[in-house]
Amino acid sequence: MRLRPDDDIYRAKLLFLGPKGFTLPVHLPYVAYPLFAVVLAVIIFIRYLLTQEVDYFPAIEIALSIVLTSVILRQVSPDRPVRAVLRTAATDWRRDRTAGERGGRARSRIVVRETIR
Repeated sequence: MRLRPDDDIYRAKLLFLGPKGFTLPVHLPYVAYPLFAVVLAVIIFIRYLLTQEVDYFPAIEIALSIVLTSVILRQVSPDRPVRAVLRTAATDWRRDRTAGERGGRARSRIVVRETIR
């Protein structure tokens, strides 16, 4: 459950509500538009690398971009901007640790010398 902050600074979101006289049915922050464009371009480029073709209307790529943009924006808050979320995701992806590396699970070093009866 998400609680709405009581601070006015955090409550003020930079939202595009639509053109004057026509309010959009969704409330999207300004950062969603360029993020969507970048995610869409990356997905279209990946598909081009795999299939060597680009669709006239990339419906599947647009749908994937909408989903990925919404997943990214769920993590965004006034304290965590988009840049920090993407940097954290990239760091976690590149530096995935296994159990044997430093920082993995520690094995207990308890040695039992006597059995207690």
